[in-house]
Amino acid sequence: MELKPFQMQAAEQMATRCLHYFKAPLYKRDQTTLVPFYQGLSAITGAGKTPILADVIERIRLGFPADESPIMLWISKSKAVVWQTYCNFESGKYADLVRGFTCKPLLDCKQEDIEEQERGLLLMATVGKFNHKDKEAGERKVFQANLDQADHSLWELLKRRTNAAGTRRPLIVVYDEGHNLSNQQTELLFELQPHALLVASATFRVPEALKYTMDRLKLDLGWTQEHLVTSVRSSDVVEAGLVKRSVLLGGYLEPMEVAVTEMVAELRKVEEIGKRVRLRPKAIYVCNTNLTDDGKQDDISKPFADRLARPILIWRHLVENCGIHPHDIAVYCNLKFSKSAPPPPDFHLFSGGDADYEAFTSGAYRHIIFNLSLQEGWDDPDCYFAYFDKCMGSKDQITQVLGRVLRQPGATHPPEAALTTAQLFLRADDKQVMRTVIEEVSAELAVELPDVELKILQDRTQRANRRSLAPKKLRFLPVLGRNQEQAQQEIQRIMGTLNDYRNDVVNTEGKSKRIKKQQRIGSGAGETWVWVDGGPSRKVRAGWLLKRELRKYSKALEALCPVDARLDAKVGSESVAEHYLLEIANKIVTAYYQRVTILQNVAAPLRVGEVTVDASQLYTFKNALHEGYDDLNSFEKAVADALDDLGYDWMRNPSKGGYMIPLVEFGAHQNFCPDFLVWTDDGVVAIDPKGDHLIQEDALIKLFDIPSLQPGPELKVRLITRGEWSAASRKSQSPHGFTVWTQKEGRVHTVTCESLEVALNTCLQTSTA
Repeated sequence: MELKPFQMQAAEQMATRCLHYFKAPLYKRDQTTLVPFYQGLSAITGAGKTPILADVIERIRLGFPADESPIMLWISKSKAVVWQTYCNFESGKYADLVRGFTCKPLLDCKQEDIEEQERGLLLMATVGKFNHKDKEAGERKVFQANLDQADHSLWELLKRRTNAAGTRRPLIVVYDEGHNLSNQQTELLFELQPHALLVASATFRVPEALKYTMDRLKLDLGWTQEHLVTSVRSSDVVEAGLVKRSVLLGGYLEPMEVAVTEMVAELRKVEEIGKRVRLRPKAIYVCNTNLTDDGKQDDISKPFADRLARPILIWRHLVENCGIHPHDIAVYCNLKFSKSAPPPPDFHLFSGGDADYEAFTSGAYRHIIFNLSLQEGWDDPDCYFAYFDKCMGSKDQITQVLGRVLRQPGATHPPEAALTTAQLFLRADDKQVMRTVIEEVSAELAVELPDVELKILQDRTQRANRRSLAPKKLRFLPVLGRNQEQAQQEIQRIMGTLNDYRNDVVNTEGKSKRIKKQQRIGSGAGETWVWVDGGPSRKVRAGWLLKRELRKYSKALEALCPVDARLDAKVGSESVAEHYLLEIANKIVTAYYQRVTILQNVAAPLRVGEVTVDASQLYTFKNALHEGYDDLNSFEKAVADALDDLGYDWMRNPSKGGYMIPLVEFGAHQNFCPDFLVWTDDGVVAIDPKGDHLIQEDALIKLFDIPSLQPGPELKVRLITRGEWSAASRKSQSPHGFTVWTQKEGRVHTVTCESLEVALNTCLQTSTA
């Protein structure tokens, strides 16, 4: 699996901080017990926390001596999460990220696994395997002696963890979904004396048992909260296409049948729109299990048709009134039936919890009814819709389930807004309850998902005003890509100067740290462990090191590097050769962004689709491509009116899920979304009347010069800023009038205009290009 650049950057920061700490770690007051390194990974649902952590532990492994690989204890609360992660590590999509580890369930660990010196050991477990305060009386197998495996219990093996050479192996604990980390679990984990604790979560709740560790790291090392947590920007996750751009939240005071019927209708609309990308959207239904609508226990002795449990009523409505085939529906909850009144044969019930998880995921179900039991572990990007029955719509429950519908299929945002929107349907009996839940969820999402657009429809009137408007004419937009030819030539030149380290035994050697046992003499206190120089560090292939560095910036960079035998050299961590290769990578990155340009393909254009609007806020226009547009501020409305008066076909480009123009500048946003698109006789003009945010970008000139692969109507980009600006200084000279930004003779060019109407006319005059 290839990580996204932001994922690699996060993994590098976490691993670098960890290995740097190991060079001079802190000890507790007894001077024998290590204060463990702590690092949190804060990222929204869908950011790829698991592959980031996998890359982290592989990087940490490479920082240790070749004969002293660490042990990673990877734990989570959910069995489904652990099983899914284990399968992905063992032979699934993440296997290449942990290629240096032997991956095993914790209870399969044997003494010979602990004694291994060269390969890392990755042990997978749920907290239930050891989360028991009284270990002597408990039944957790991890605490029981198993004489067939070793002379010590597995817990004692992990505490000692000495390899065949008598060296204590480093232990690093990785806690996925770390918001579940409790005081009891923390205290038990600290009994193992881990060297590091890595915790990932979208929301952090640090247990009190971690306070001493946190305080020592802050007071002794001067660390702040920023040193303790590696944060992934939600904008990076959205721009990478890993999550949907928008969330639509609708409130219902009507019966379940009304909400579910409307949700199924919306699902079918999205399915129709998604045929182009072969999308078959899915829906989840969250409800109580064995209770009726008024909160009473359902009578399991009644025939199926007379049952009132919420999962049964939802299932029946889907089948009998919405036309959903039973083989498309799964019921994943502990729904009770009596032997005398069983469910129908085509009622697919998974009541065994984690024991049924594998059987459930092997089915191609598109409608899943459950009671929050799937909120962790089940991830399907094709899931677009979620219905919350009453009493199941608390703020925390909604935000947790939101992760199940937030992921974007194919990690790509199609131009159709409907294909980048998650839709939530909330049902309640009381208007004030509904209002409170919506306000709480809105506040929560504003903090947790600031770069995901949230739209709210609180009642029937607002839902009725939501309309999809088809274009009045058939119009197309060119597909945009990157021209890498000049960049590739320069990268090949740089690679031609590459040093050859294949037979170099001096510059390829690096140094590492190892843990050594010391016997304390005279004190009677027994043994302790200290960090000492560990000799030569572990070596990796030069080509792997170089390409891993390049992938931090763009996946395209790796593909541009030619095959070269010199990259077969083995290079040690912290060696002269490693630092040299990192310098080469920096040169390649610089050359790429300086020389790559945007390219348009007019032969296979994108067809403009429908837009979704709020009819109560709709502004209608005569020449617009659609009937009208909503959500226009006063300045945008003035621009729209002026464009409409010019007589050209035009449209308001949706900010979320609209037409995107790639930016090719290091450190810049990946895409630029112009506010307006205008069709002229010569092609399409993309106009952004608030272009101030792009003026300082070095990539500005590339926006104005987008060559085409074939003859035909081409895309032009024009920016407008308020006031009079200088092209040379790119600074405002006067607050009066407007400035149009374009290019002339290969340079950024500005045209001062006295009014907005004149500025728009200037944008559409292609002769200024």
